[in-house]
Amino acid sequence: MAELATIARPYAEALYKAAGNADVKPLVEQLDAVAAVAADAQLRSFADNPKVTAQQVFDVITGVAKVTLSNHVSNLLRTVIENGRLAALPEVAKQFHTLASAKSGVSEATVYSAFPIDDAQLSGVVASLEKRFGRKLNATVQLDPELIGGIKVVVGDEVLDTSVKARLEQMKVALTA
Repeated sequence: MAELATIARPYAEALYKAAGNADVKPLVEQLDAVAAVAADAQLRSFADNPKVTAQQVFDVITGVAKVTLSNHVSNLLRTVIENGRLAALPEVAKQFHTLASAKSGVSEATVYSAFPIDDAQLSGVVASLEKRFGRKLNATVQLDPELIGGIKVVVGDEVLDTSVKARLEQMKVALTA
């Protein structure tokens, strides 16, 4: 996936720079909509067909996304399609989220948990994590049963792993050393 991240970064940065000081929230919503459509394997198969034009692919994506695109997102989508980088569009959206969040002083956090976390528990966890990381966090939860218990939090390139799985790994290393 590092390759997609490398491909996506210039597109996300270009859209961010093009937006300037404008509100990026509408761009985030539009980009999320077209990225969700672009993530579909059937659409990418359609786009890879040599008989299909870039305009046809653009029309299908905008038709399925059912959102009115700003000039910035429309130009980005056309450029991605013309350069054959449609598979990177979900990663472009992800990186654009990160840039937009950084502008507002909020970092994206992914909380991996072995069990579902309700909203009350999540707000308590987020409050503790904000103190730990020293910044506002926008947290999303993903289930990972392999953790056995506890949570693992990823904020940018920082990882806080308090899961049972991690503790068992630590004990294993300590006992075999």
